Amino acid sequence: MKATKKGYGTRVMGLTLAMTLFLAGCGTDTSHSGAGTNVNTNGDIPLKPTVELTISAAASLKDALTELQTEFESEHQDIKLLFNFAASGALQQQIEQGAPTDLFLSAAPKHIDQLVENGMIAAEQHVDLLRNELVVVVPAGQDNVKALEDLTQDSVRHIAIGIPESVPAGEYAKAALDTAGLWAALEAKLVQAKDVRSVLQYVETGNADAGFVYRTDALSSDQVDIAFAAPEGSYPDVIYPIGIIAESNYPEQAERLYEYLQTEDANVIFEQYGFGTAS
Repeated sequence: MKATKKGYGTRVMGLTLAMTLFLAGCGTDTSHSGAGTNVNTNGDIPLKPTVELTISAAASLKDALTELQTEFESEHQDIKLLFNFAASGALQQQIEQGAPTDLFLSAAPKHIDQLVENGMIAAEQHVDLLRNELVVVVPAGQDNVKALEDLTQDSVRHIAIGIPESVPAGEYAKAALDTAGLWAALEAKLVQAKDVRSVLQYVETGNADAGFVYRTDALSSDQVDIAFAAPEGSYPDVIYPIGIIAESNYPEQAERLYEYLQTEDANVIFEQYGFGTAS
């Protein structure tokens, strides 16, 4: 009986020693660990830390940039894109107030120009990227509006536009109506929205009988029809510039996105959403 207990104790000690050696060999190597560091699927080769770029962009760019995000991130796996979509004027104010931003895509040159004047975008790090067109949309199936003058009809009770002081599309709409001599006559009908996508939503939901949006916004919805394009020359050219924020924490990665958005591959996607190239 004693021999049996001795043999049992020897086996226990042997197993304990083996387990100790095994666990020591399986200890976790923390030499590559740290916040913001990725490891590839094999778990053996650490990848570059992921950089999160914040892009403030005009609301009308949302659909195109969402698709471009997938393409860019697949080619630049160390960069993650975070978008802040809003009216260009509001985005400019956020940047001036210190909101963390790496790139700014505006629906009007003046917002970029003012940031250049303030030293928040370097003069050599901005460029005109895209162009667009102002159109009037109506709920799908409605056909009583074919020109600016038709907006004065009693059947057109509410007309949606972006706030002219902060939304470029609203500023362009006001210019077109001023040129036609209709601003004062229609002002009581105007419903002002925080951005161009809100204008589109007002028309889609029937809360407005017509609305001024970009052609790209109109093409994104099957709930509205394009009644007509605003007369050429009645409003400034719709140009979308892009600029790198001087205080970006990731200037190298911001430059890579800045250059990518000017490539032919990016242009193809922009064109699919109705944008033209500024050049």
